[in-house]
Amino acid sequence: MSCYTLTRTQRLPIDIRTAWDFFSSPYNLQAITPAYMHFRILNEVGPMYAGQIITYRVSPVLGIPLFWMTEITHVREGEYFVDEQRKGPYAMWHHQHFFKPIPGGVEMTDIVNYELPLGILGDIAHLLFVKKQVEGIFEYRVKALEDRFGRYQG
Repeated sequence: MSCYTLTRTQRLPIDIRTAWDFFSSPYNLQAITPAYMHFRILNEVGPMYAGQIITYRVSPVLGIPLFWMTEITHVREGEYFVDEQRKGPYAMWHHQHFFKPIPGGVEMTDIVNYELPLGILGDIAHLLFVKKQVEGIFEYRVKALEDRFGRYQG
């Protein structure tokens, strides 16, 4: 079983408070997730805290709905948070979200480490479509965030 890493950095022309308020609310995930994923939060969630459990329904492949449960494992308000899959389509999913004020905006960095189930079959699926799909979700987020907040000019 292989571990894969995706790292993405984006700059937006918003202050750190606006960025934190948006990204720390799981309800905003739907707005930055491609529609074909049919992303839906299943449980009520309030302000983010370490230990928070969030459950979702997603349809990443062929419209087949899957259950996904994540736990927010670390939070430092205005700086970073980490979510980890507890149940779902991956053998392992560890997603770090970092926020840093920069002149004229904020720089956000996502670092996702993930593993697929099924050993060599998972590795083949990664080569055939999973890698492209994960990258596509983050490319979609770049555009969705620029549409919402504008393009960083710094």
